[in-house]
Amino acid sequence: MQVLHQLPKFDDPNLLLGYDSVGDAGVYALAGNLAIVQTVDVLTPIADDPYVFGQIAVANSLSDIYAMGAKPITALNIIGFPPKLDLSILEEMVNGGISKIKEAGAVIVGGHTIKDEELKYGLAVTGIVDKNKIITNDKARPSNKLILTKPLGTGIISTALKAGLASRSAIDKINKSMCELNRKASEVMQKIGVNACTDITGFGLLGHAFQIAQASGVALKIYAKEVPIFDESHDYAVQGLFPAGSASNFDYIKPYLECAPSVSQDMQMLLCDAQTSGGLLICLEQEKSEDLVNSLHAEGVSHAKIIGEVIKSDKPKIYVV
Repeated sequence: MQVLHQLPKFDDPNLLLGYDSVGDAGVYALAGNLAIVQTVDVLTPIADDPYVFGQIAVANSLSDIYAMGAKPITALNIIGFPPKLDLSILEEMVNGGISKIKEAGAVIVGGHTIKDEELKYGLAVTGIVDKNKIITNDKARPSNKLILTKPLGTGIISTALKAGLASRSAIDKINKSMCELNRKASEVMQKIGVNACTDITGFGLLGHAFQIAQASGVALKIYAKEVPIFDESHDYAVQGLFPAGSASNFDYIKPYLECAPSVSQDMQMLLCDAQTSGGLLICLEQEKSEDLVNSLHAEGVSHAKIIGEVIKSDKPKIYVV
């Protein structure tokens, strides 16, 4: 981000949101009210099963599109594949990805594969949106409620998996969550009407929450006990099995973070846990918040909860109580 702010800007009236803008993806206006939303993401393996990894990579790549209230339509595969691996792994991985693209109602139109020492898979995704209905992260307002749609903990449990310490139950839980598209959550929030949204990925809950606070000129208060977290994450936190990204997230957010004495260091780290294919963090008016949660539950987004509120502030800040 520090580098992006130094790059030249593009002077094009159709470029509604670029790399220097507020939002999870780029947006370019076409004819009428139609605009395209574009994003790209690439992962290294986070699951042992190539098919499952393919599903996770696609769900993760689609997430920015859904966070902005758009519909994915096309995707391009981006693959780094070590020559030493059997091609059956590549086939399984891409088949897993195709299954999720079809579930999203989109199509894969091509892609590119390179030789790489480490396996990587991701997609460049194009979606469509009404340019008057784009959801960004800069319109959170004081008294808005915050809703999170998926539990935290995929980072720490994935780290435990790599160390051979994760239980089968924990692995199955995070795989199910990471494979789940944010499609239903996005469709429901569009129907209800929300002020702002972002998806929770590598910066963790607090990192992405701070981006909302910074873009909107507000502060966010997180109710630690209300945040959905995979149960096993607490056990692995005690063992210090956090990924390096979580520690970096905590170091970044610390100057802007104020925690109540009751919020343990382990909990603070869990709130910074680097996620893969995490849920949506949604800001909306208080009077709509219960309706949104109930509607999400009715559509199978069972972990959705109100986890905080937006408060007035002279400078962006995160409070955890």
